[in-house]
Amino acid sequence: MTVNRAATWLEILWRGLYPPRCALCGAPGTPEHDLCAPCRRDLPALGAACSRCARPLPIAGICGACQQQAPPQHYTFSPFRYAPPLDYLLLQLKFHGKLHLAPLLGQLTAEYLEQRVHPLPECIIPVPLHPTRLRERGFNQALELARPVAKQLKIPIHYKAVQRQRNTARQSELPRQERKRNLRGAFALNNTLTARHVAIMDDVLTTGHTVAELTKTLRRGGAQMVEVWTCARVLPL
Repeated sequence: MTVNRAATWLEILWRGLYPPRCALCGAPGTPEHDLCAPCRRDLPALGAACSRCARPLPIAGICGACQQQAPPQHYTFSPFRYAPPLDYLLLQLKFHGKLHLAPLLGQLTAEYLEQRVHPLPECIIPVPLHPTRLRERGFNQALELARPVAKQLKIPIHYKAVQRQRNTARQSELPRQERKRNLRGAFALNNTLTARHVAIMDDVLTTGHTVAELTKTLRRGGAQMVEVWTCARVLPL
């Protein structure tokens, strides 16, 4: 028996002994997700959005803001709005260490990405945490979300490609006008970037300043196509 077949049988056995439960209400989950069908339907789908920044639109296209001043990334993909009940799952993962939610959220994101018509990137680069922040939290939520996405889409993760060289203030604690300045020069490449088409992975897209700064770093390092993948998009004011 191959390793892959053995792993499949172990997963089937585990599911038989411990059937999935809904991460939101505790009811029996479905074979596909640790969510019951009603809670899965309640997740706030983003719908039609700008291909550059994932701003909601009446029909898919490029929003007026990106037509006037496009962000450095070429595409942005987010399956959900940052709204209840999805925001609860992301907060539990990020700030309460509920790592068992990362496979669920990553799987939902990967299913959305599988519908894309563009070629897949060569690798996924999770937004790095500064070592100090990583020690405080104990894990990088972007990396934990990237693992199930990479597995489902069959592309590698290059989590050591970039480092966060400045321990910047938390973006969520800063006024919007200071967030861009806070991230200037925050990232640096660790090695020569060989991939030309890459995807940045993060949990939530808010103002977009973090992924924009990381995109600029990757493009200076030789990336020709940069996408941004997040689980959720905060709706612009």
